[in-house]
Amino acid sequence: MSQGPRSGLPAVSTAILAMSRHLEVRDVLKTIVVSARELLGAEYAALGVPDDHGGFAQFVVDGVSDEEWKAIGPLPRQHGILAAMLQEKAPQRLPDVRADPRFGGWPSAHPEMSDFIGMPIADGDENLGVLFLANKAHRGTDGQTAPTGGCAFTEEDEELLSVLAQHAAIALTNARLYERSRELTIAGERARLAHELHDAVAQKLFSLRLTAQAATALVDRDPARAKEELHQVALLAAEATDELRAAVVELRPAGLDEDGLVATLRTQIKVLDRAHAARVSFASQGMRALPAAQEEALLRVAQEALHNALRHSGAEHVDVALCRRGQGAVLRVADDGSGFDPSAVRRAGRHLGLVSMRDRANGVGGRLKVVSEPGEGTAIEMEVPGG
Repeated sequence: MSQGPRSGLPAVSTAILAMSRHLEVRDVLKTIVVSARELLGAEYAALGVPDDHGGFAQFVVDGVSDEEWKAIGPLPRQHGILAAMLQEKAPQRLPDVRADPRFGGWPSAHPEMSDFIGMPIADGDENLGVLFLANKAHRGTDGQTAPTGGCAFTEEDEELLSVLAQHAAIALTNARLYERSRELTIAGERARLAHELHDAVAQKLFSLRLTAQAATALVDRDPARAKEELHQVALLAAEATDELRAAVVELRPAGLDEDGLVATLRTQIKVLDRAHAARVSFASQGMRALPAAQEEALLRVAQEALHNALRHSGAEHVDVALCRRGQGAVLRVADDGSGFDPSAVRRAGRHLGLVSMRDRANGVGGRLKVVSEPGEGTAIEMEVPGG
């Protein structure tokens, strides 16, 4: 059964804050439904997001158990009162939805509903969805709606729900933009990795094939040279394996939401330590959770800096440190490799991913510092302010 209604604007404020905590569309939809049901003291609540084919792309409910929802069957179509609300984009309050001329019935397993309120969630002219609530908690002992002279949902209920719907539209739009941005980021990362795989692994495999062919041709007439070529085959195969392992680490889901930045970095660095001849270490101190965008940027910069150190520098040791600084954090990736002249690299147009790393740092309000000299190793440091 529903809890009693939560009163006034403080309850609306609580509901709005709850919606703003989520970035996943599904989580936002569920929070909207639960908040609306609690706010108005309804027994049932649902939110339908329309598709372009006369049905609903998503339909989230509260007050109905998983077993009951499964028994009800497929998602509803846009007909009856649901279609009317999507077309008219106006609130509806009904004393008994079953008595409305537009009512088209429902599946046999559907719970009985009488008093009803519906509220569109709109962004300008676009209808993002519709909220439906039924069976106000104000009932008599016989289970019937207590006499109120009309719908048990009041004008005040409608006003509160309207405020909630306006903020729900903002939260839902933001969640959709976040998911779209994440999809574009993932697509960009995959394109970058595909390019690197083509440039690095494909070239290694091509060299491997040619060297193996050369060894085959030399087996009978020059066994000593054939042995040297086969040794080179083994080296090329090991290098190709390292390249693939490094790429696989980046292709795996980062797991930031579940594990956090520290655990994710530690796991990936352990893999790199096993896959490469260089010793790769990780240390962390005083870290706390950071905004999701900053954690992802720190992870990607660490991956890029590790990739450069392990692939280009010839380092024997690569040390990664992640420490708290004020409300933010500092990431440092240092190696004892060959180093380089950063100004000469810029002039030659070989940036070793430095442009990408700087863009990531700047994109989250951070900064990137590069310290390197020929023969003196390299240190990449990224600081973010936190949030």
